[in-house]
Amino acid sequence: MSKPPVIHRRREIARSRLFHIEALDITFSNGVEVQYERLVPQGYGAVIVVPFQDAETVLLIREFSAGSERYELALPKGKMEAGEEPVQAANREMAEEIGFSAKHLTHLSHLSVAPGYMRHTTHLVLAEGLVPAQAEGDEPEPLEVVPWRLDRLLELGLGGECTEARSLAALYLARDYFANR
Repeated sequence: MSKPPVIHRRREIARSRLFHIEALDITFSNGVEVQYERLVPQGYGAVIVVPFQDAETVLLIREFSAGSERYELALPKGKMEAGEEPVQAANREMAEEIGFSAKHLTHLSHLSVAPGYMRHTTHLVLAEGLVPAQAEGDEPEPLEVVPWRLDRLLELGLGGECTEARSLAALYLARDYFANR
C-alpha cells in the first residue's frame, strides 16, 4: 500500500442540481483495475461550527432534515461562499442560524462523511465569545436553538435526536480539544 493507485480517467456520469457523479478508472500497484463512482462536491466547501455559549454548553439547532424526513438536532453548518475562509463562513452561518457571531474562531480540522465515495469535506470551526448578530439565511422556517451541555454528549448521541455524524464527531473533538489545551 505504499504506492498510491493511478487514476487513468475521470468522467461525469450524472448531474443534478445538488449532485455531480463521476466515474474513475483506477489501476492499483498490484495491477488490479477497478472503476469507482463518487460524488464530487460543487461550490466552495462547507463549514460546521461548534458555538460555545459558555465553557460547558454549546448551541445546537433543531431543523428538518429532508434525507431522514424528520427534525434533527445538529450543529450550525452550511456551504461556503466564493472567497470566504472557513472562519468567515462560520460566523455568517451562525448569524443566519442561531443569531450569534463569535469574537474568537478556531479552525480546528476538517471532516469527511464517506471518503470512499464522496470527495466533500467540511471545515470544523470552534466559536467562542458569542455576541448577538442576525443575518438572513436560506432556511425555509425559523430554527430552534437548543443549548446542550458537553457532559451530556453520550445522551445526545444515543438519544436518537442527533444522528448527524459530523455534528457528533465535531462535538467530541471540540470537547476533548478544550479539555487538553
